[in-house]
Amino acid sequence: MNKRLGIRLFWLVVGLISLGLGIIGAILPLLPTTPFLLLAAFAFARSSPKLASWLDAHPQFGPLIRNWRDHGAISRRAKIAAMVVILLTPAASLMLGFTGWIIAIQLFVLTIVTTFILTRPSGSP
Repeated sequence: MNKRLGIRLFWLVVGLISLGLGIIGAILPLLPTTPFLLLAAFAFARSSPKLASWLDAHPQFGPLIRNWRDHGAISRRAKIAAMVVILLTPAASLMLGFTGWIIAIQLFVLTIVTTFILTRPSGSP
């Protein structure tokens, strides 16, 4: 197998796994959808123009991807969903009895993620 085909195959596998996780994240509240779909779009752009076009035209996922790609924006709905999950994560960790240092790490990381999400525009300018 030549190097170019191997790289395309790598990105195809990354895209398919990311798409699968994104779809699961659309169903399960604690698994994020958006980052996996953005990674899938990135990977498909490097491996399969057909899958990249399909994902871009998808009625549910396409607008989210195009909004990010074209404007660096996260929709208000996605921000609200992210904030709900971010608030529930440490609460669930406390209820499950996780140790304090794990919760402290979660709070640190989630604070950075929250700052990033809330400083992105909510739609096209």
